[in-house]
Amino acid sequence: MGYPMRLIVGLSGASGIIYGIRMLEVLRDLGIESDLVMTDMAGKLVEIETSWKEEEVIRLATRCHDCFDFTSPLASGGYRNLGMVVLPCSMKTVAGIACGFADNLLLRAADCTLKERRPLVLVPRETPLNAIQLRNMLTLAEAGVTILPAAPGFYHRPENIGDLVDHIVGKTLDVFGIEHHLYTRWKEGASS
Repeated sequence: MGYPMRLIVGLSGASGIIYGIRMLEVLRDLGIESDLVMTDMAGKLVEIETSWKEEEVIRLATRCHDCFDFTSPLASGGYRNLGMVVLPCSMKTVAGIACGFADNLLLRAADCTLKERRPLVLVPRETPLNAIQLRNMLTLAEAGVTILPAAPGFYHRPENIGDLVDHIVGKTLDVFGIEHHLYTRWKEGASS
């Protein structure tokens, strides 16, 4: 008895919003349901950093939940799903999750994901990192969260920004065991 092919996708107010947009595109193309929750700042970053409109991003998701609606099913651990990813993940969001300070739906959904022992992946894009940020991420890693920095590899010989974005989205999907073909894996297809 498995969980529905459904992933919660959180977009928070950090630079790198294209990672979250691409994740929603890929989930749609793979036929995996997505529950989107995005902060107000994430909505602003869509228009600051990309040619997308917030409404277009929302339409990529199977369902979109208001970030302050605590009556949403995402506010309950009983909502069955594969887990949750927050990408990009701001340091404010990292701190909120690390402290259990669930004052919006994104943080509450992450809290529920943790308490139900489902995979939670955070994709921070901040650099450099200070000691407080590192401590918060260590706290989360010790609680079972996967910290997956937006630091793409280059072994697949990316030719454009899209290739770099796909590498991070693919690495994120790997955590959930979701099959994809977003990049060539290390030594994959190499002759011996």
